[in-house]
Order: sequence, then C-alpha cells, then structure tokens
Amino acid sequence: MSKKVAFYTLGCKLNFSETSTISRMFEQKGFAKVDFTQNPDIFIINTCSVTENADKKCHKVVREARAINPDAYVAIIGCYAQLKPKEIAEIPGVDAVLGAAEKFRLTELLDGFVRPKQTTVLASEISAANTFTTSFSINDRTRTFLKVQDGCDYSCTFCTIPLARGKSRSDSIANICKVAKQIAETEVREVVLTGVNTGDFGIQDGKRAEKFIDLIKQLDEVEGIDRFRISSIEPNLLSDEIIEFVSKSNRFVPHFHIPLQSGSDKILKLMRRRYLRELYASRVDHIKKVMPNACIGVDVIVGFPGETDEDFLETYQFLNELPVSYLHVFTYSERDNTAAADMNGTVPAKKRAERSKMLHILSDKKRRKFYEENLGQTATVLFENDVENGLMHGFTQNYIRVVAQYDPLLINELKKVKLSSINEKGLVEVEETESEVLIHH
Repeated sequence: MSKKVAFYTLGCKLNFSETSTISRMFEQKGFAKVDFTQNPDIFIINTCSVTENADKKCHKVVREARAINPDAYVAIIGCYAQLKPKEIAEIPGVDAVLGAAEKFRLTELLDGFVRPKQTTVLASEISAANTFTTSFSINDRTRTFLKVQDGCDYSCTFCTIPLARGKSRSDSIANICKVAKQIAETEVREVVLTGVNTGDFGIQDGKRAEKFIDLIKQLDEVEGIDRFRISSIEPNLLSDEIIEFVSKSNRFVPHFHIPLQSGSDKILKLMRRRYLRELYASRVDHIKKVMPNACIGVDVIVGFPGETDEDFLETYQFLNELPVSYLHVFTYSERDNTAAADMNGTVPAKKRAERSKMLHILSDKKRRKFYEENLGQTATVLFENDVENGLMHGFTQNYIRVVAQYDPLLINELKKVKLSSINEKGLVEVEETESEVLIHH
C-alpha cells in the first residue's frame, strides 16, 4: 500500500502554486494524495509568515493534523519554516522543518518519512535559496496560478519576505511559454501570473536578462489559454507600456492589483516604498483612461508605526477619491528582524482595528460602485464549479463576481451575459445573451 499524503497551504497564491507542484512530485514517487481529513500517513503544511496571525494558524493546523492521525509524519515548509525553524521544531507534533532551499526536495531529504525521535530541521541560510523552481497549481480546472518570479530585492521596512524567500530570481520566457502550452492542453481556461514581486520578472543568475513586458507579449500568443491575469504588480514597475499592451491584448484581462500600502507620503517613506502617492495616482488614471471598465484592487496597511490620525485620514481620502474597485486591508503586525519593529510611534491595537474597519467599509462601497457602473453591459463570464443552493458563480474579464442559476453545461465555460442587477449579497445577477457557450480552443 502506498503511503497517503495530504497538503495544507497557508498564505498567498504563490504558496498554492508551489504546494501543487510539490504534491505532483509526491504522486510521481508513488504516494497517494488524499484530503486532510482522510487519515493521511504524511501531512505537509506550507506556511506563510506575513502576519502574526499566519504563525498562529500554523500551530492550529498542526494540532488538527495530530488529532486526525496521531501517528502521522508532519512536515512544515514555507516562509515561516525559513524564518523560524527552531521555533517551529518546538511545536508539539512536528517531525520535520524544511527551509526555502530544501522544500522542493522533500521526498529526497525525508526518504521513508519515518517519525524521528527528535524533530529534523533542514533550513539553510536564505542565501542558499538561489534557484528557481517552476511551479503551477492544477487543483482547479478553471484556472491555474503560474509562478514566474520568486524572491525580492526590495527592503520594505515591514516585510519579512526577502528573509523568507531570498533574492529576486525568475524563470525564463521560453520555459514559461512551454509550461503555458502544457497547461493549455488541460481544461484550464485562465492562467494567473504570480510571484513575490511579479513586475521584477527577468532576473536570472543575479542579472537582468529579460523584461516583464516581453513575457506578457509572448504569453499573449499562446493558443488555448482564454485569459491571462496579472495577480499583483508594484506601481513603480507597472509601466505605461504594460498598461497600453493590456488594453489592446487578446488574452490579458483588464484587471490590475496594485499595492499601495499607504496614501501618506510620510508613511510611504517610513515603509521604504519605491514610489509616492502621486505616481500611484498617475498609474490608476492611465489605466482608467485606456480601460474605463478595468478593475483595480489595492493593498493597504493600517496602523504602521508613526501613522497618526491625520496620516490615516490622508490615506482614507486618497483612496476614497481614486477610481479603484476594492481594497485588501492588512492590519500592521510587528515582525522580528524588520526595521519597522524597532520604530517609534506604535499604534494601539484598538486604533489599528478601528482603522481597518473603516477601510473595509470603504472597500465594500468601492466594490458596489464599481459593480453598479458595469450594470447593463455585456460581459464574458468564466463559470466555476462553485455551486450553492442551486446557484453557480463566475468572474467577468474585469473581475466582477456574478451569480446565475446552476447549469452543468456552463461549468468551466465562457458565456456572454448581460449584467442586470446586484443581489442582497452584493453579487451581480446576469441575463443570458447567447444560446450557446463559447467553445474552448
């Protein structure tokens, strides 16, 4: 009987792409992949460490794994494992901890997966994480997350990612296009490009070898993929050339997720971000000029050290006036070995929570306004295998989530619909405009 292995992923889309790739490595070695609750012999937990809450989640998942199978082998990988391997090794029930340079060699380094008397810790210095491993997810037949870049050379004062993933490095355009063509042979309709700092794509062997604009131009020619989506891109790396290309692209959709973090120039400087609010506003304005219906998502942090009420209100007003579509709000969390952790002006937890709530409410208003602006228009929806109470969901090119009556023929298909109304849950209801779905390929 082959050993059963289960995977659990915490954190970002990049982690999901890597977990999926590691799971395929196990299956190629003869392991049987099962769900977390199906009494696995081995648990692989891929961790995040962007916030303190992500660390707590790791502890909880380990406890749940032990409750499901007290005799199973539990291995921890990912960012938290690289940053604090000794701390994780002390969590009751953890058998192995593997760092960034070791995580793709699990089946080689932990051969046999026999529980040790003492926790095995295999975590090199982050400088050893200097190679690129091609990764993409295949859990969902509708879309896949394709890693094109890893690591980061930026030094934002709040962020541990460079310590957890190493220096910026990328796949080659040729290999990414090769993988995209392989994905095109599956049922996947949409590819989401992911990375730690996606727009910094092109660094190979420590030197700039290729450019992100050239990557997306070549991917746009790959037959068999209906949509490409850029998951996130820094405003200083989102060039006018990229914006103009997406506006005329055959396959890249009008959806941008652009981290802001603060609308206060004072706070942006304390964060060591590589732009000020004026540049950010100009990027948004350019997108809306050439793609009026484009969806623009924003990352923003509240409660950063030194953020006064005036600084926060400056951020609030800046976002309120920008034609953006939704916000991802993060409450600042002190992280070890970051410059921000030693800064003065700590914001009380209660005030951080109040600011977060205000921006969440603003995000809801922004999303509804964006949806309302699109009502009455015809859009192409990619429907998902997400059925609840006789209803199914899907996304338009510009990331509007729609709801429709369940029809098995629509799953994983593109269909032109009219965006008709917004229901009580804030989802857009649709009317059919085509008698046939758009056939894949």
